[in-house]
Amino acid sequence: MTGGRVVAGRQPARRGRGRRERSWGGGQGMPNDMADGSDPTARFLARYDAVLRKWPVPVRAVEVPSRYGTTRVHVCGPADGTPLVLLPGGGDTSAVWHVNAGELAREHRVYAVDLMGDFGRSTHSGAPLRGTADLLDWLDTLMDALGLDRARLCGHSYGAWIALNYALRSPDRVGGLALLDPINCFTRASTRYLLRALPLLLRPSPERILAFQRWETGLPVTDPVWRAFLEGTAWARRSKVLPMRRPGAEALRACAVPCLVVLAGESKAHDARRTGAAVPALMPRAEVVVLPDVSHHSLPLAPSAGRLLVEFWRSR
Repeated sequence: MTGGRVVAGRQPARRGRGRRERSWGGGQGMPNDMADGSDPTARFLARYDAVLRKWPVPVRAVEVPSRYGTTRVHVCGPADGTPLVLLPGGGDTSAVWHVNAGELAREHRVYAVDLMGDFGRSTHSGAPLRGTADLLDWLDTLMDALGLDRARLCGHSYGAWIALNYALRSPDRVGGLALLDPINCFTRASTRYLLRALPLLLRPSPERILAFQRWETGLPVTDPVWRAFLEGTAWARRSKVLPMRRPGAEALRACAVPCLVVLAGESKAHDARRTGAAVPALMPRAEVVVLPDVSHHSLPLAPSAGRLLVEFWRSR
């Protein structure tokens, strides 16, 4: 990896307050939908919990109250590890990190977050999210409650957009930044991608969700637990996902936070080549790596992404 250039990659304190915690054991298993009756939300959450049982390391669930509601965070890794906050793409929840959680948790204290306003076990029961400032304030209060004065941030897609905007606003609290296939950060999202995703927003169904995943990744979803989770998002509910407005060029150029931008070579969410060319001009201190044969939605599930992140953090 080199600063300001695009490199083709190989698929390689304050004390927290008011938290409620729950521990999870390891292991695997399909959810028992029948145990939850016909309640669609309960069925989705059963499938969500089944993915958590796939995490390769012990994980503890923490519920953090704030004026926006309660945020679910999954914590793993050594207590004295460098704090790393993981922000998922829209609709994926913290469960998406199950493939790379073990690799990242070797040297980090990992905090995998369910985004406020989106699918998952975070409950948006308080103040509204009226714009980007509210979302960044939510993340500020979350880090305060977790006792994190400073942490590394890693986000995918919508989560990358949140992480970047937070680093631009509060650089003193961000020890490093990793953006996985960010959209509407340096270049626009693909119109074709947005049009293909529109039916999922208007009338979601398990069939449409799996078809969209296959279109974007080029492959069927073969993991039965993850496939069941994706199907279950058709029944999940979100309260507010904000429009992703691109940061200003001047703010990006001024950003001094160490940053890695990982682009999916086969992404249909945006033009990875165009984005890769735009990043050095807009964020000259950032390092850019393109992972070939990986799509936008398969990137956070690719073991090569986890190895790349560990390599980047070790070099800081």
